Amino acid sequence: MRLLMNDIAPGVAAPGDVLDGRALERLYAYPDTTARAWTRANMVATLDGAAAGNDGRTASINTPADLVVYTLLRDLADVVLVGAGTARTEGYRRTEPRSPAFRERAAAEGRTECPVTAVVSGAARVPPLLAADVPGHGDVLLVTCAGAGGEALERARRTVGPERVIVAGDTGVDLPAAVAELRARGLPRVLCEGGPRLLRDAAAADVLDELCLTVVPRLTAGVEQRITVGAGVDRALVPRLVVERDGTLLHRWMRP
Repeated sequence: MRLLMNDIAPGVAAPGDVLDGRALERLYAYPDTTARAWTRANMVATLDGAAAGNDGRTASINTPADLVVYTLLRDLADVVLVGAGTARTEGYRRTEPRSPAFRERAAAEGRTECPVTAVVSGAARVPPLLAADVPGHGDVLLVTCAGAGGEALERARRTVGPERVIVAGDTGVDLPAAVAELRARGLPRVLCEGGPRLLRDAAAADVLDELCLTVVPRLTAGVEQRITVGAGVDRALVPRLVVERDGTLLHRWMRP
């Protein structure tokens, strides 16, 4: 991978440098989360703005460079925040252990061996592939709201365990309250993997600190949605990092 722009850690690498794994890790490191959580989103899009291929899945537009950063961001995160619809469409399963070096570091810091998955569902529905416990894989939390109703909440508690259901909000999921609860549970490094509606809601709720956006060198046309979907939002972000590999551009955009 080759660095094109670095406004985050000037001493780590300069534009034009070829990045090794350690330099890439330092360029994507979370800021200090002692005082508050930090919510980072990771999304991928084509040159013409599609957030998925014509089969409706992001996997069909992923590139090797995107997968390198995808793995790194999961290794760095405490919790993967994902909408229930995206989890079902993309076939989300419980997270696997972090890469070996990150696993050792996480253990030394008292963090979990695998990132936790937090599924957001206003209807309190746990995607089937995430429902069953899998030894050696990450824990699953359900983020929902009181409006889901008592029967749905009770079913969710039976599925994942009562202590793993976070009720945040009344008629809809209160994302600031949910992120605060994740931090209270020792999960301040939040990685939001969408989908587009959850990313829109995170921006609207002003909990989005950072967007890691991969732009792949492909045109797909079709009718696939953008990386955000829903009512209009106006949030300014500034570019802080751009990395390139084989035409794939990897960006970090952050709050001004």
